[in-house]
Amino acid sequence: MKYVISAAMLMVATIGMAQDKTITELKSTAEKTIADDTSHKHGWKKGANLSLGIAQGNSSNWAAGAEQSSMAINANVNLFATYKTEKTRWINNLDLFYALQRTTSQGTRKTDDRIDYYTKWTRTLSKKWGFGVVGNFRTQFNEGYDYGKTPYELTSAFFAPAYITVAPGFDWTPADYFNVFLSPISGRWTVVTKDNLQERYGLDPGQSTRFEAGAYLSAIFKKDIMKNVNLRSRLDLYSNYLSNPQNVDIFWTNVLTLKVNKWLGVTYNFDLIYDDDVRLFGENSNAPRTQIKSLLSVGLTTKL
Repeated sequence: MKYVISAAMLMVATIGMAQDKTITELKSTAEKTIADDTSHKHGWKKGANLSLGIAQGNSSNWAAGAEQSSMAINANVNLFATYKTEKTRWINNLDLFYALQRTTSQGTRKTDDRIDYYTKWTRTLSKKWGFGVVGNFRTQFNEGYDYGKTPYELTSAFFAPAYITVAPGFDWTPADYFNVFLSPISGRWTVVTKDNLQERYGLDPGQSTRFEAGAYLSAIFKKDIMKNVNLRSRLDLYSNYLSNPQNVDIFWTNVLTLKVNKWLGVTYNFDLIYDDDVRLFGENSNAPRTQIKSLLSVGLTTKL
């Protein structure tokens, strides 16, 4: 529960920073963002944000010690499509992350890998409230390994695991850039297609799918927090009624983008996950832990 409180406090702090009306530049940017969002009232609005970062280094006879050769490449693709009518809204968002690092001593290793599709249909009840349904699908492109083991130990693969959530519920939108969706009863499926990974993700041997029923909350913040700086943050909380409902699962993803010019930008990704069923950690590799991953990239960015 302490992880839930910490994550919620961090999100609230971020929202508070974005609402600081004493910063003139922030205020004008926020007003522009709201005006742009309000202009889309009917039909489809589609777009994409693309980011590609590359780093390369070499050394020869370097006394302080360094890799002879290293290269890192990371790509981030965000595709979105929103359909609106007078009373309904259908939001679709697909995030694709992938990063590799190659060094002389360690070879090629994956440093980031995620497929995350989020869709939400809602119908308006009042200015700030609505009802609808959320769907979410998460997995990764290919194999991941624990490089601390000898030999390397497989920890993940495509659809191993994959998470599918379907949640009907109520939608609260106090501002155009902040939204909370709450489902008192939702379904979540964990899919693990590789037999040797099923127990690692809380499934019984030979069982490729596990179903959970529980409460689901999803909070989304998306805004230009100052000139040329955009923050996208999503916090998902899930409590499984069928097993240990007090152990709340957390998925918190953040993308901070600083636009230097039309083509050059800085991107910082921060992800935090806690899943009580993922027991890969600890001395005996059978305990859950808070998973944290961050990636700072300087490279080409553009919008379509």
